[in-house]
This record gives sequence, structure tokens and C-alpha cells, in this order.
Amino acid sequence: MTHPQDLSLRHQASHLATGELDPRELLAATLARIDERDGALNSIAASFADESARMLAQAPPGPLYGVPVAIKDMFQLPWRGPRDGSAEEHLPAGESALYRRLRDAGAVIVAVTNMHLYGAGTTGEVSAYGPVANPWDPERCGGGSSGGSAAAVGARLVGGAVGTDGGGSVRLPAAYCGITGLKPTFAATPVEGYTHAYTTMGVAGPMCRDAADTRLLAETLIDRPLPKGDGSRLRAGVVSSPFWDDLDPDVERSCRATLEASGWPVEDVTLPGAEHALIASVLRLTMESLPAIRLDQLQELDPLTRALIKYELVIPARSLMRADRVRTLLRRSAEAAFDSVDLLVWPTVPAPAPRIDNPTIELPSGLLPADVGNVRQAGFGNLCGLPGISTPVGQHPSGVPIGLQLHARWGGEALLLDAAEQIERATGRRHVDAVPVIAR
Repeated sequence: MTHPQDLSLRHQASHLATGELDPRELLAATLARIDERDGALNSIAASFADESARMLAQAPPGPLYGVPVAIKDMFQLPWRGPRDGSAEEHLPAGESALYRRLRDAGAVIVAVTNMHLYGAGTTGEVSAYGPVANPWDPERCGGGSSGGSAAAVGARLVGGAVGTDGGGSVRLPAAYCGITGLKPTFAATPVEGYTHAYTTMGVAGPMCRDAADTRLLAETLIDRPLPKGDGSRLRAGVVSSPFWDDLDPDVERSCRATLEASGWPVEDVTLPGAEHALIASVLRLTMESLPAIRLDQLQELDPLTRALIKYELVIPARSLMRADRVRTLLRRSAEAAFDSVDLLVWPTVPAPAPRIDNPTIELPSGLLPADVGNVRQAGFGNLCGLPGISTPVGQHPSGVPIGLQLHARWGGEALLLDAAEQIERATGRRHVDAVPVIAR
């Protein structure tokens, strides 16, 4: 008999709705699996059996009735204030808007997930709770900043989790951990009770095993239906430079093979200003977050993070204005591109998940910090506010997954999910159904 935690999110929901699965047994099995399996992963910052049981007892009928989910440690819960990967609460306990949406859909929050400190990294190796590991190889990074959510889903601890994406923080760890991660259009999800409510870059999004599960959880988070369409009739745009430049050869090979298998007509697209997306993303992300950082706590941080914050404090304000000029150009470039294509397509990450003890990546140009390569691939979507998705499309010779990233016009979440389902069909679901080492 299939272990209840090995069922997909949608199958858990359907079995609970028909009575084939008892919600109390599913909750107990979820908590037990977290206890049994998370040690090597460190994906969970805290779980709470009593509070989850009370949430289940009060759960209304809904599309996610009784389904256990995890949520990144950036949202207020009635029993726990979010900590942003640090040792202290950044907001008091309370009801965030996303908590209410999950509650009203009948979902049961079983855990908060570990994350890169302050959301300020793409590897997940810096956190007050220790580094987030990868379910395919616990010596490698689970990704950031929503690495705990990605690793927990990938390891079959939960069927779905909530992450946030301000510079790739849903899509990047989704690629590392071999799951599907959707970044909705900016402002598609509410920010009440979110530690980074001030951001002009970030948005909460669902992280699940495949597109169908992601659609179900996304409808709750976005609070609108995302009807299925025909993903086979889409037009794909390839932005060769800079997003297909300087890639690990195996990453490029898998992504190009998947694009060819998709059956979509492919057009080369140029995005004026794309070469400046990396620096504009970094400036926007770092300077937006500075007012939220408590300078009296700098000594508690690791030396690298402390040095970076001190450097950011002396960046001149005109740099932010220049970044915003790039941002405006990129939005216009994206709008023009979508006149001729439905999707903008490139690899989610330029190289496979690095080792936790050495978070660098090897590219044809040489060794780079993983953050540099990752934000180059992801920041464009955040600057423009576009919806984006990462879907698994291969396995690297090192043993960890490879992800392909798709963007669509603003409000195009349903289209992205259709596209991801088309990729799943084209690849025979080999990659979304693959089981990581830790879950075998």
C-alpha cells in the first residue's frame, strides 16, 4: 500500500474528500516522516503537532481539506512569529493573509521551513538553523532562499509548500531539488503578515512535485481559478544572451533537448537591457532590504553577510535610480517580446547545486559564487514582475536535478502551468516522478 506521504498533493486532497484517507492519520504520518527523514536535510525550522491538530479540528471543507502543507518562515502564524532564517522573531505571532487563505481552503500547516538568512542568498547554506541540504545529495545545497520548502517537497515530507521569490527564491531551489516552483505575477498574493511586505520584487508562490499539484495550491494562494488550457499550442522565445550564455554543458544540453521535445515553435528573441538585469536585480534587492536590517545585530551574523551589509550601506542612492531605469527598459522589452511569443524560456540555474561546504559553481568561464550565476538567470522575472515557473527536465551527471525556466505575460500563471504540463508529457514525466535518494 502506498504510504500517504508518497501521494501527490492532489491525490491526498481527493482521497481525503472521498473518505479513503483519514485526515488525522495523514497528519500523524506527515509529522512522523518529518521526524524520521528531515535530519539530514534540515528543511524544517519547526513543526507543531498540537497547533496542527487544532487547525485540522477546525478546518472547513475546501479544496485542500486536511492536506498538510509547510510554509516558509516569513509569515505570521497564530502560534509563531516569522524569523527570516534568524534566531529572533521579525514579526509577532498573528494571522498573515496567506495563513488565512490556507486555513479557509481547509489546509493544515504542519511546519515552517528553513531558509537562507534574511532571504539574502540562493544556496540556503546560511541560516540560524543550519544549512538546507538537497534531497538528491545531502552534501549539496538545497537552494535559497526557499530551500527548506523545496527540499521538504522533494523529500516527500509534504505534498506542497509555500515559498517566496524576490530574486529567484522559489524557482532556483525548485530547480536544485527537482520540483515545480511557480513565481506568480507581482502582487498576486497578499503581503499582510509577510516579513518582506515592503518589497517591490517579491511574491509568495507554491512549490510542489508537478504542475497539477502546483495549480491546485496556486489557486488557493492567488485566490482565483487557473483553468487548464492546451499547452501544446504555445510559442517559445529563446533569449540567447545572456541567459543561454556560459552554462554548464549538461545543463544546456538537457534544457535544449526538452525545448526541442516540447513541440513548440521556437523563435530567437532579443531583450534590450537584459545584460544589465543581474546588477539591477542585486541593487534593487539589497537596497530595498537595508531599512529592515537592525544594525545592532550585525555582530551576530557571519562575517561575509556582515561585510556585505556594511558595503551596501555606502552604495549611493543614484545607483538605485539607475537600476530602476534598467527595470523600466526590461518591462518594455518583455511587453514587446510577448507580441510574438507566449513564453520566454531559459535554464533556471546555470549549473547544478553546489556543495554546501563550497557553494561555488563551475562554468565555462571559470568558478563563480553560485549567487552570481543564479541571480543572472532569475532576476529578470522579479524586476519585470512577470510570472515564472521552474520545471524539472533532467538529471546532471553529478546526480542532482536540472530545471528549465519559463516566463509568461503578466497574469499568465495558468498558461505557465499548461506549458509545464506539456513539458511533463513530452518527457514522459520521467523527471517530475523521479524519486530522490533520501526518499527511496
